[in-house]
Amino acid sequence: MAKAYKPNTPFNVPFRLLIPEYRTVKGSTKKLPDKDAGLIWCSFKTFGGTEIKTDAGIVIEDTATVETWYRPDIKANCTLQSAEDASTRYEVLGTPENINMRNQFLKFKVRRIRGGA
Repeated sequence: MAKAYKPNTPFNVPFRLLIPEYRTVKGSTKKLPDKDAGLIWCSFKTFGGTEIKTDAGIVIEDTATVETWYRPDIKANCTLQSAEDASTRYEVLGTPENINMRNQFLKFKVRRIRGGA
């Protein structure tokens, strides 16, 4: 019998889960402000980010790996906002992995959203 998955680190980092909402008005889809789906606790590991090669050279992108309790509303289009600093936001990259399909833990990668004009 295979051993059940157990996270290596505690879920002690708080984030607010923001879920995008859309409404179709007269045939066009409009994005509404993100819905605050409450606080989630997770483990958050950056490992120094990810190196990306561009025409300008090598750029370090702020990425992290997140593990948390399973929630079916965490999807690829969601945003995590730091509960301690509202200006720090991360977008979920790809589809979160439902570890061992047990609906117990999720693991996914995020990328920091930088502000700009």
